[in-house]
Amino acid sequence: MYVIGGGPGGLAVAAALRARGVRAVVLEKSDAVGASWRAHYDRLRLHTTRRLSALPGLKMPRSFGRWVARADVVRYLETYAEKHELEVVTGVEVHRIERAGEDWVLHATGGRRLTGRAVVVATGYNHTPHLPAWPGLHEYGEKLVHACAYRNPGPYEGKDVLVVGVGNTGAEIAADLAGGGAARVRLAVRTVPHIVRRTTLGWPAQRSGILVRRLPVALVDRLGALSARFAVPDLTAHGLPRPDKGLATRQREGAIPVQDVGLIDAVRAGKVEVVAALESFEDGEVVLADGSRIAPDAVIAATGYRRALEPLLGHLDVLDGRGLPVTHGARSPRETPGLYFTGFTNPISGMLRELARDAERIARRIARSGKTPSR
Repeated sequence: MYVIGGGPGGLAVAAALRARGVRAVVLEKSDAVGASWRAHYDRLRLHTTRRLSALPGLKMPRSFGRWVARADVVRYLETYAEKHELEVVTGVEVHRIERAGEDWVLHATGGRRLTGRAVVVATGYNHTPHLPAWPGLHEYGEKLVHACAYRNPGPYEGKDVLVVGVGNTGAEIAADLAGGGAARVRLAVRTVPHIVRRTTLGWPAQRSGILVRRLPVALVDRLGALSARFAVPDLTAHGLPRPDKGLATRQREGAIPVQDVGLIDAVRAGKVEVVAALESFEDGEVVLADGSRIAPDAVIAATGYRRALEPLLGHLDVLDGRGLPVTHGARSPRETPGLYFTGFTNPISGMLRELARDAERIARRIARSGKTPSR
């Protein structure tokens, strides 16, 4: 069988299958495993604890510390593939998946046609950078980059920078710039996020996410609001009021809380200025939602990613209106048995933790169903 994607989700599934005697070939379009982690900005660390981020069959070394750095995640994934002797084929991109009787046919790089009885799609939640269709975008020029191109604040030293979007990436890049020598940092916010401390009195936010994820939405909303009043200062005077929707309600809509890794202090100190959402570009200037105009030296768009699954399997009727798989984990869509998905949710309990759990479930299901090795 085949696993599409050599990131944490794909490697975890392959290892769990191998442990059950099922051969799995991992197809990775780049030249190495963990490609997306290699491309992230330098200061990134896991927002989940080391102990709760390990994949099946290999703990993360204690030397990585509690909050694992991006470079150490890459080292871990390389070691993981080697330890489990995973069959990873790099430089192969799958363009389309089709059903052929009881088999799946994968159309891949170089005209390859690969056939397997089961397929796991693990191409990742953050697959293709997304830029909104802002008026005037194409005329604005090279001053704007997507956050995927950001590495460190060095190139922005002494510059006036606008960061667009206040998810975890935008919040962390803004804080990184503020502490890294940018002359001015502004953060354009459309929807006020929930901000949580990474830890409170030593208790990580991830463990709270695990505890509450099965509770009723209304209850979690109330608990989140109560916790925020004790743990997070009111930033209304700085342009970040308390959100008008509850934490769990927003999570159901696809927005997880922002873990504070410096944004709160930077905003309170005036090092990061919160401004209205970006509406358009005009005459070399940025037009904001409140009608004001600014002329930053650079714009970094932390505006998210698309799953980009439509070319691969949009014809199979297995995606919902948001382009996400209608099932995940050990469940296959009813009309497409043997097709599995992992890594297409954004849980408050931690992405790597849930990838590890999904890998075991998928492997058990495939092993029980008696799927034969890939051909």
